[in-house]
Amino acid sequence: MRKTFIYILLLCLMPVMVFSQEINCTVTINSDQVEGSNKSAFETLKQQIEEYINNNRWTNMTFAEQEKIECSMMIIVKAVNDNMYTCEMQLQSRRPVWGTTYSTPLLNFKDNNFNFTYQEFERIEYQQNTFTNNLTAMLAYYVYLIIGYDMDSYARLGGTPFFQQCEDIVTAAQSASLESSELSGWKAFDSNRNRYALTNNLMDEAFKPYREYCYEYHRLGLDEMTNNVSNARARIAAGISVLRDANRARPATYVINTFLDAKADELVNIFQKGTDEEKKNVYEVLMDIDPTRQNTYDKINQN
Repeated sequence: MRKTFIYILLLCLMPVMVFSQEINCTVTINSDQVEGSNKSAFETLKQQIEEYINNNRWTNMTFAEQEKIECSMMIIVKAVNDNMYTCEMQLQSRRPVWGTTYSTPLLNFKDNNFNFTYQEFERIEYQQNTFTNNLTAMLAYYVYLIIGYDMDSYARLGGTPFFQQCEDIVTAAQSASLESSELSGWKAFDSNRNRYALTNNLMDEAFKPYREYCYEYHRLGLDEMTNNVSNARARIAAGISVLRDANRARPATYVINTFLDAKADELVNIFQKGTDEEKKNVYEVLMDIDPTRQNTYDKINQN
């Protein structure tokens, strides 16, 4: 009888235990460029990374299964030499829009210096405030980045604690004993498109208006589309000049580029049905800060 009661109690508690993690990440590893290597190591690595991201608790918050942040990570292996993996990584995350079946992209981010040492079956374990190796550090960095972007879309500056975690990881990585290829993504001023640069932007007081706009765009714009499309679209249009202001203050700012990498197509879809004034203003802002995507933004003015 006692065993039956305990079993029932565990079943009742199981949803809390199973659904407490925050992330649901699908990992893909493309090793086509690497010939003659142990292909089983890539499958093992994929499984270990998914378990590391999806099974760890990263916050004190509780997420139901349907509330987990959906994301995908593609790792392209370019070379493997003496357990040193030279890779690129493409990260995408999204969140549902209220009242719809549509999911809006939050991140569409490429890391060209996703380099790390790894031996098959080597344990991948994150210890907060402790730098263990570059792979665990990079994965933890991107988990907190994903959560931070998600939280910023639901509350004004809601991602700050998680971007702070990113900053702490960057600082720890800069002082760690790493191979030069591993250090490249963390180095200050080594590139304006690396992990240091993005975190520096996100934690910069000058970019608070941009981050507040991210909240307005998602919570007061997209999430209100089912209630009143015109008002929601007008809200997004009214604040979009913040992107231009930030870009003019700091030209070629990484965080603004990252926003447009995720949102360019979505902005086109939103404003193709906008008023003439909305189309004109939004098109001018986007072309000012991101002229390389003119072919995409031209669609705004197509009937």
